[in-house]
Order: sequence, then C-alpha cells, then structure tokens
Amino acid sequence: TLAIIGATGSGKSTLAGLAARLYDASEGEVLIDGKNVKDYSFRGLYDKMGYVTQKAVLFSDTIEGNVAFGEAAQAITEEDVKKAIDISQAQEFIDKMEEGLYSHIAQSGGNVSGGQKQRLSIARAIARNPEILIFDDSFSALDYKTDKELRRRLSTDLKGTTCVIVAQRIGTIRHADKIIVLDDGKMAGIGTHEELMKNCEVYQEIALSQLSKAEDRK
Repeated sequence: TLAIIGATGSGKSTLAGLAARLYDASEGEVLIDGKNVKDYSFRGLYDKMGYVTQKAVLFSDTIEGNVAFGEAAQAITEEDVKKAIDISQAQEFIDKMEEGLYSHIAQSGGNVSGGQKQRLSIARAIARNPEILIFDDSFSALDYKTDKELRRRLSTDLKGTTCVIVAQRIGTIRHADKIIVLDDGKMAGIGTHEELMKNCEVYQEIALSQLSKAEDRK
C-alpha cells in the first residue's frame, strides 16, 4: 500500500492521474512495473488498474449493473460483484434495500448517500480484479469505522494487489507501507507514519492538526 497525503492543491490527484495516464507528464516519466506508461497500449494499462475518482460516478441501473459496469481483462461474474460488494462494505446497506443486489440506483446515485456512492464505486473497481487499485480521496465520505474495516479487508482479501490511496485523513493512511507527503507539487517526505512523524515537518503539521479526532487515536 502506497499512500499520498498533502494539503488541498498539493498535487495528490495529479500524481494519481499521471499513473493512470489521464494525462501525460510534461517532464520526466511515469513508470508502472518499471515500464513507461506511454509504452503500454491503452488496453494493457487499463486492464492493470482499477481507478476510483474523487467524485463517485453512478448510473441509472441496478446495483449489480453499476458494480459490473465497464470492460475488464476477464468477464466480470456475479461472484466477482458479490465479493467486491462484501469487501467494499456495501453489503450492509444493500441488504436493507427491497430488491438487494437488483435494487435500482437513480442517475448520479441520487437515491443513495455519499458514503454509499463511494462504496459502490470502490466495489466497481475491485470487481475488475486489477493488479493496481488507485483510490483518489475516495474514502472521504466514509465514517471512521467503515474506512478502517474497508482498509483491513483490502489488506487481507487482496494481498497481491497494489493499493495507492490518496487521502487527507492521517487515520486513512497511517498504516500504509509507504507514505508520500506532497507540498505545493513537490515531495516533502517519504516513509512510514513513524518515520515521517520524526523527520517530516509537513507531515507532523497534518498529524498534529488531526490529533484530537477519533480516527487518529485508533
């Protein structure tokens, strides 16, 4: 798990977007598995990744249709959908809906909450069984308990998957294997939570500003 943290406008989403080749670097290069992203075919790069954007995008369709939406290297089965929903912590609210997995979602997810939209978007990315999952501040609407359980399930159920988590909450990223701290488009530090608390002033400031919150006491 690689985490990216920093203030609003520091370049977190830009870095995630460069990895997914939503746009290309004007200088330097972006490597995935040691290979320049520009040297992958679109399909080759697309098949490697599951990308969850800041704004959860849902369509006028069933829950099952929303989670299974899009192409993948292998056909997405109902089993894939159910597993992804379970990992993403969406099962709890789906069970309360009259038609369960086949309940209707309104255009743009107008009939579900922000946290529910995020969980369904996360499930869609997981269902594709990618090698790399990129979460661009896509845990922001989750309560701390759901956030924590989702991260636990990612680490236990998807052990072979690389996770890149962009976040502003220390509680979301403190257990990552490596954390990149961005400040005004530059890397201010890289390391574990413990290392950055000792040697990165920018990270210390972010952590201290959140210390009183419940998430950072866990």
